[in-house]
Order: sequence, then C-alpha cells, then structure tokens
Amino acid sequence: MVVLVAVVAAGAGLWLAGARRPAELVWAVATAGTLAPTTFFVLRALWRREFGVDVIAALALAGALVVGEYLAGAVIALMLATGRTLEAYAERRATRDLHALLTRAPRTARRRAASGEVAVVDLAEVRAGDRLLVAPGDVVPVDGDLEEPATLDESVVTGESAPVERRPGERVGSGVLNAGTAFGLRATTTAERSTYAGIVRLAEEATRRTAPMVRLADRYAAAFVPFTLLVAGVAWAVSGQFLRAVAVLVVATPCPLLLAMPIAIVSGLSRAARRGVLVRDGGSLEVLGRASTLLVDKTGTLTEGRPRTAGAVTAPDRDPDEVLRLAASVEQLSTHVLATAVVREARDRGLTLTVPAEVIEEPGQGVRGRVDGRTVRVGQLAGTPPEWAAGHRRAAEEEGTSMVWVTVDGGAVGALLLADPVRADAAATTRRLRRAGFRRLVMVTGDRPRVAERVAREVGVDDVVPHCSPAEKVDRVRTESDRAVTVMVGDGVNDAPALAAAHVGVAMGATGATASADVADAVLTVDRLDRLADAVEIARYARRIAVQSALVGMGLAVLAMLVAAAGRLPPVAGAFLQEGIDVVVILNALRALRAGVGAAAD
Repeated sequence: MVVLVAVVAAGAGLWLAGARRPAELVWAVATAGTLAPTTFFVLRALWRREFGVDVIAALALAGALVVGEYLAGAVIALMLATGRTLEAYAERRATRDLHALLTRAPRTARRRAASGEVAVVDLAEVRAGDRLLVAPGDVVPVDGDLEEPATLDESVVTGESAPVERRPGERVGSGVLNAGTAFGLRATTTAERSTYAGIVRLAEEATRRTAPMVRLADRYAAAFVPFTLLVAGVAWAVSGQFLRAVAVLVVATPCPLLLAMPIAIVSGLSRAARRGVLVRDGGSLEVLGRASTLLVDKTGTLTEGRPRTAGAVTAPDRDPDEVLRLAASVEQLSTHVLATAVVREARDRGLTLTVPAEVIEEPGQGVRGRVDGRTVRVGQLAGTPPEWAAGHRRAAEEEGTSMVWVTVDGGAVGALLLADPVRADAAATTRRLRRAGFRRLVMVTGDRPRVAERVAREVGVDDVVPHCSPAEKVDRVRTESDRAVTVMVGDGVNDAPALAAAHVGVAMGATGATASADVADAVLTVDRLDRLADAVEIARYARRIAVQSALVGMGLAVLAMLVAAAGRLPPVAGAFLQEGIDVVVILNALRALRAGVGAAAD
C-alpha cells in the first residue's frame, strides 16, 4: 500500500507540474503492476474451484488499461491494497486475544526431586504425580492439586480480572498465573492433556480456520459477479461506450463481502474469548448464533461439580478407610469431578495412596486399575446390590446423594456417598440462557430419576433424561438436532460422543482437559455456564453485523453501478467512491468487537 501511495502521489505531482504523459505512464505502471498478481490470484482460486470478486477487480484493471483511464486504474490498485491492509489490520486486532493465549503457553516446569531439590525440566517430561513448584509470576504449567494456599490470576483463562484465593487440595487448571508467593503443586495429568494445552490447540485452530461465512460470501459473489458483468455489458451495448462498462466494473470492485463478513466473524471470536468462551472457528460461532435448543449434563454444569463426601458404607468384614484408600488410589488418575472428591477425602484423612497400574476410564461406567496386585473398580455397579447395601441405597436415593461403588477383584466391598450441590446461580443461569435465545432446555444425566428430577425442578429446565448412558445421550442429541439447531454442554469423558453429535458441542474446560474438550466446538474456560449465554448473544450480533455490512456494501455498490451505467459516474470518481464504501463496511464490521452482550451479562 505504501508503494502504491508513493507511485500514485508521484503521478499526481507530475500531472500538476504539466508532465501529463509521464504521469499517465506512472499510473499505467501501477495499474499493470497490480493486474499481474490479481490475475494470478484469480487463476489460482479458479484452479481450486473457488470463485470470488477478484474477477471483477482483474477485469476493471484490464479495462482501465484498454480505455486509457490510467488514473482510475491506479486508484483501483490503491483501493485493493488499502482494502487488504485494512483487512489485515482488522484480523490482527480481532485475533489479538487468541494470540495472547498462544504466547503465554508455558514451556518448562520446576520439578521437585525426592531429595527436595528443584530442577527446571521441559514441560513434556512432567508426569501425573510429579511434585512441582510454581514460583511467583509463573504460569501454572499443568493441571494439579494444590499442596499449599495460593493466590492466582486467572484472567487470561477465565476472563475474571480479580485474583482468587485457592485452598490446599483444590484442583487448579494450567495457564493461570501465580499472583502470590510460591506454592507446591502435585501434577494430575501431563502437559498435553492439561486445560491450557487444550485451550491453546483450540486457539491455534481458531486463528487458522476460515469461517463458513467466507464461503457464504463466495456464494453471494457467484451471483454478484454475473450481475455486475450483465450491467456492464448492457451499459456498453446501449451506449456503445466501453468506458461505461469499465466504470461499472470499477464501482463493483472489490465487493465488501470478502472484507466485512470474515472480519465481523473473527471479531466475534475475539469478543467471545474475552468473555471466557473459546470458540473453535467462525463456522461454530455462526451456528451458535442460530441455536434454540440446549442439552446440559447435570454434573459440573448445573451442579457445583465439586462433590463432597457424605459418608461411606462397607461390607461387614471391610475397613472403611481401606476401601476409601483403594478407591482414591485408582481415582488419582481420573479427571472426572467425582474422582476429585474421593481423592481429597482420602488425603484429608491422612491415608497413603498407591500409584495405580493399568488404569482404564470407561465413559459413563467408572475407572478400574490394579492397586497392590488387586483389580479395583470405582463407579457404577453391574448387577444387583448386595443385601448389606440395600437399606443404604434407599436412604441415599431419599437424600439425593450418589453411591459410587467400589469392587475388588469383581466383588463389591463398599460404596462412597457423594453429594453434588446445585449451583447457587443455576436457576438464574437457566433464565439467562432463555433470554439469550434458547427456547428449550433439556438436562441429561446418568444419575437416578429421583435425584435428576429434583435438580431439574430446582433449576427450571423443560425436560430431564435420567439414567442416561453415553449412547443414549447421543441418541437424544440427534433427536433434538432433527427439530432445531442444538447445543450440547458437558464436562466429562462420557459427554464426548454427545458433544460431537450436536450442532455445537461445548465443553466445561475450567476443571481440566478431557476428551470432551478435544471434540468440542467451544470451551468454557471459566467455570460459569452463563458465559454460554454471552457467547450466543455475541454470535448473533456478529452474524447480524456481518450480513448487515455485506448487504449495505452490496446495495451501495449496485446503486453506484446503475449511476455509472447511465454515464453519470466516470471511472476515477467511481474508484474513489468504492474506496469509501469499503472503508465504511470494514469499520462497521469491527463493531462486532465492542458489543453483542446484553446488560444482564454485565
């Protein structure tokens, strides 16, 4: 753009000095110099079976050279360069928040040896169970459990600017900043499966992918280009002046479609990221803006997701502490929210846990592994409960607590009672989601009917599906998707198939990366479901701005084309007019960066 500005200005200087032929030669060079790469881009796009408005640009530049309108050609060249520059600036501005996530990704960790020495190691060397030291100002490298109190700045991941205090035993996601003194952290997963790693992967994809709105713009262009050529041809045929055809092509170049629509969508992605919702790509954002049905998993979304132990029952010949120790040993490597409560209770009691072997997490069923040479399984019970547990099971159902069964070598030895309280803001969140545009809310859960129905009444959803296996969740998602654009929200491994089946899958990623985050179209990096409502409003607003900018730009271009076809708008004036139209629609598209969230969200 700088080079073209200099060339056009030099030509203007020569013209004013009376050297008109050299001035026209300079402008012709600028026109021809721009026509060559533009033609290359057009041919490359056609080879890829892509069709855009660059065709009009190439024809306008060629027409300007043919009719000797070198100044108009130079202005078109400058216009194209200016448009590309503005587009690049807008995209950089819009993706600034996503790039900020990438640049903060930790590369090393401080690992404590058994002797107490601390060594800086590559992040890839950290394993679950390693004891780490997080120094002041360090980014937490992997997900882990705190060994000491900590003050954390979670703003980049969650969007909350105020530092938060965390207690020993709490699980902390990677990517947050230590805003206090140094603290110890016991890693619960590897770096590549940590929260921040998943967020970074999504950010990289979000900055690489092209939104379907861009392809939608190409489809608009497929109709707009023939219309432009038709108007230009008619103007030439009726008047007998090729100059009018060139003027029509000039004011139609470039169509704001390919500038405004992508910028508005990418701006929406950036805006959503600042609200703690990382959307994978523009296509997902556009679909999110049309969603009307929401399916929500209960645990960790409508409930606190940090269950507390409410007791335990064991077989008559079993020690409760030993049953808890075996269960917690296996659950150490699980990322499910129920596992955190079991491990925390065992550590609070001072029990010594064993590192398990051959651990397998079965979605919707539980976790099994070998502890001290025995096969221990924690989760649902296959078959009829033993007689010693029948009364306890009825009592648990009445109280709304969950029974997590513990089996050793195939035999039930006990059950842990866990309570997962409903979030204090759950009812307000469902109302907020309705205001954002969801007309139907469905809660799906693997929990018992009585517990599920109690939570459903408390939070105010339209329907509830209890005892829902992963396969049944997928079936329900597909059924709802046949009726309307559907969003599925979950936070566990068992939710991953349902997230993949929904039009938009949303993972609650604040508590740790799981398979659900790997297949999700969006991740809530803050542990708040109401931020999904923010993302929906942002998506609706960004889509509206994109279409509005494109239609306004096309409308103004069509009016200018008709004026040019009538011989009232010469090519040079048309070129300057089209430049102004492009600037207007790009600035309008950038409005998607600054609005779109209702007052209720703030």
